[in-house]
Amino acid sequence: MPDSTHIPETLPLYRLQEMVAFPYMILTIFLNEHELRMFEATVNYNNLIALFKARREVAGSVAESIHEVGTVCRVTKLTRLADETTKVTLEGISRVKLAGVAVESPYPLVRIEPISEFVEKTIVSDALVSSLSALLKIALSYGRPLPDDVMKLINYIDNPARLSDLVAVYLNLSLEEQQEILETIDPIERIKKVYTGLTSEVQRLQIKGEVQTEVSKRMGKTQKEYLLREQMKQIKEELGDDEQPETDLNELKRKLAATAMPDEVRIIAEKELKRLERINHASPEYTVSRTYLDYLSGMPWMVSTADNRDINVAEQVLNDDHYNLKNVKERILEYLAVRTLKENMKGPILCFVGPPGVGKTSLGRSIARALGRKFIRISLGGMRDEAEIRGHRRTYIGSLPGRVIQEIYRCGANNPVFMLDEVDKIGLDFRGDPASALLEVLDPEQNNTFTDHYLDVPFDLHNVMFITTANQLDPIPAALKDRMEIITLSGYTSGEKVHIANRFLIPREIDENGLSSFQPVFEMASLERIISDYTREAGVRNLQRNIGSVCRKLAKEITQGKTLRTPVTPALVEEFLGHPKFFNEVAAEHDRVGVVTGLAWTETGGDIIFVEATRMRGKGELILTGSLGDVMKESARTALSYVQANSAGLGIPADAFEETTIHIHVPAGSIPKDGPSAGITMATALVSLLSGRPARRDTAMTGEISLTGRVLAIGGLKEKVLAARRAGVVKLIIPDRNRNDLDDIPDETRSSMTFIFIQEIGQVLSEALQ
Repeated sequence: MPDSTHIPETLPLYRLQEMVAFPYMILTIFLNEHELRMFEATVNYNNLIALFKARREVAGSVAESIHEVGTVCRVTKLTRLADETTKVTLEGISRVKLAGVAVESPYPLVRIEPISEFVEKTIVSDALVSSLSALLKIALSYGRPLPDDVMKLINYIDNPARLSDLVAVYLNLSLEEQQEILETIDPIERIKKVYTGLTSEVQRLQIKGEVQTEVSKRMGKTQKEYLLREQMKQIKEELGDDEQPETDLNELKRKLAATAMPDEVRIIAEKELKRLERINHASPEYTVSRTYLDYLSGMPWMVSTADNRDINVAEQVLNDDHYNLKNVKERILEYLAVRTLKENMKGPILCFVGPPGVGKTSLGRSIARALGRKFIRISLGGMRDEAEIRGHRRTYIGSLPGRVIQEIYRCGANNPVFMLDEVDKIGLDFRGDPASALLEVLDPEQNNTFTDHYLDVPFDLHNVMFITTANQLDPIPAALKDRMEIITLSGYTSGEKVHIANRFLIPREIDENGLSSFQPVFEMASLERIISDYTREAGVRNLQRNIGSVCRKLAKEITQGKTLRTPVTPALVEEFLGHPKFFNEVAAEHDRVGVVTGLAWTETGGDIIFVEATRMRGKGELILTGSLGDVMKESARTALSYVQANSAGLGIPADAFEETTIHIHVPAGSIPKDGPSAGITMATALVSLLSGRPARRDTAMTGEISLTGRVLAIGGLKEKVLAARRAGVVKLIIPDRNRNDLDDIPDETRSSMTFIFIQEIGQVLSEALQ
């Protein structure tokens, strides 16, 4: 036994989790309050404690949870720390074998059997000790550190058992391998295992040293990052991996040589390629230059798609995709006709203006299909940074071209149909004005030399057909508006919506909701019911949503094993969609004094408004409510001034304005309203109020009033007429100067309404008041 210390038959047990204790080993562990009681009890056991390595798998009993061989250690020092833990220093004494468990609580006491290690000195044992000592010195020469006191001790140890235990502590062995050495009782076998492990360690250190030496010779004084790359290179050579992949430079040279580009661009590309060859691969500048050359070699400088020049085929494609929209289709066919006659012509810059849901965006995709071109769409809504259009300069890490160049690079052709959606919703802040950056892009006289900040070379955009979309023209800057050809897309009539639903929406929703094999049929009355009672819009988006809702409910019934209910009747529509959401406001009301029906234009189409006027005792004030804008307030004051000045001829008592406050309100109060077209509506409401004559509810009007009573022209007539038709208006009073605008109104709408053309306010009053 290595120590003459008396070892009791029963000792406290401490289970080691992340280490193995060997004889002669000095080790330190940290204890909590519960574990400390066990070590304090060692004073009753000659300051000895049994340390056994815990097994990885959790067992039920103490004996099953630890290995059979452990080490008895002497507690040499207990030190209390500030964090309420205790540092314990122990010294390994002897190997012991587990004989049983005496007590399991409050802490385990185990019965142990000391293991005697008798070693007879022989030539073999002396040779193993000498070999292990020599090998250990070789390991130290490769940089394997050992404490100085251990080094001095090794020179005087000739006992193979003690030497093997000492060296095993400092080997990079796993816990399982250390436990295996601890359980090897025969000292000769133990020293052989330690010698094998040390041999593997020396070989690993030797290979590592050779690689580092070879790399150091090649490296010289280069930086640390380059050292790591050279180490990888040397490792590949040791493995025999001599295949060298084709370099980025060779690939770039081939791409640039194969790309057709203008001469001035090729000169810049070749100059940048020579610069790239001199840049270190590890430098961030290498990535910037490499990406730049990728864009130069990938841009479609002279690559175009062939246009479909058959006008009849193009017209058929447009008609297949969209119903009506004659003005837009006519303009596209005109462009195609001129393109057929003149090879080199500039692409048009079109701007589709109209309420949501009338098909502006889908029309761009249809135009691309009709022309046989690729289609690109980007949304400008909320864009605030000029660099989104012109790109970032290459001085910034991670810089990229603007969206225009990026999308053309992706599509691979220099003549796509390029749609810039929501051009009226571009923002503006400290980063620049994207609308100003678009001036060059959308100017046919300038965009043949469009220069992106990133590319820094001109790119010809004159072959691109640019199409912008907007809900309203007012937010678009005047300079940008001047560069575009404005094409207005008005809302659809009820008849047009029925046609669009039957031809496009119903087949699409049937297919998307898995009803292709059932083909439900919608009655005409059902569609009219959805249009009038469940949607109130200029476009057809909500109509499509409601048709989709009906189809989903039909699909649900089919999957529940019910019979398909077809055709879809108006009653079934109400069952599926619930009670109607919109009502005929005009038909639901009766003629009243001081309440007149007017018409308004909004960015979502037309709408009807009700101008209400009342009076009360006061100081002759005019109160205006309903979120009215400045122009609309001025119209109200103009109407009041006219009525006051002409009260005698209008049948209004002379004392009607004395000590009277007049209040004009335009519901709904939360929606902002502005514009001059409600002038005659307000004047009519005032005359109705002050004369006591009820206004006809089924008669709506629009027109601007002057101080002398003349009725001036207004805009957005088609949208207003369609809104009046949806609301149930049968008679419409409009300015005589807007007579020609009726040509844009569909025949079915014109034939269902009576139009009164007026030039002065007296005509309005005779038609609108009872």
